[in-house]
Amino acid sequence: MSRLSTFSFVNQKPIMMIAALAVSVAGGIALAASDKYSVKVPGGLAFSEFKGYEDWQSVAVSQTESAMAVILANPVMIEAYRSGVPENGKPFPEGSKIAKIHWKPTLSTESPSLATVPGELLNVDFIEKDSKRFADSGGWGYAAFIYDQATDSFTPATTSDSPPQENDAKCGFACHTIVQAKDYIFTAYPRR
Repeated sequence: MSRLSTFSFVNQKPIMMIAALAVSVAGGIALAASDKYSVKVPGGLAFSEFKGYEDWQSVAVSQTESAMAVILANPVMIEAYRSGVPENGKPFPEGSKIAKIHWKPTLSTESPSLATVPGELLNVDFIEKDSKRFADSGGWGYAAFIYDQATDSFTPATTSDSPPQENDAKCGFACHTIVQAKDYIFTAYPRR
């Protein structure tokens, strides 16, 4: 190797190492921030059990003063809704799943009329029908995951959140008992 090429290689080695390290760190941060599917409620549901929920069909929307939400259902549950469940008195089938995404409501800055639209993501809640696994909570498992905008990550909800979550698969059961006659599901499937 000539003296010039040895010099170039030696001087480029630290630059290549720094570049490789930067790519590795950036990739690790991006992976950590986007790996919501590794989060699990202790003793309860895992985010990974709902992979692909972003593409599920909308069931309905809801809004309170502090949050607006879209309620999505997997194909099993959508088919049940279309067949008349729960109004027909039948329960939802095993494998039915709901995702409820909450945002902070904000006024649109682009709409020509007054319109409230989703702002900051607040949390994502899940419900899954598995009568064997969740026999002591009406056959449904529940989970709530709080979104942290600063870290772009999710963590299981706790008793200090609103509403308080007990960090297990029964965290939503107490609220849902008032709709036991509708197989513990609040959200109706409105006409389209």
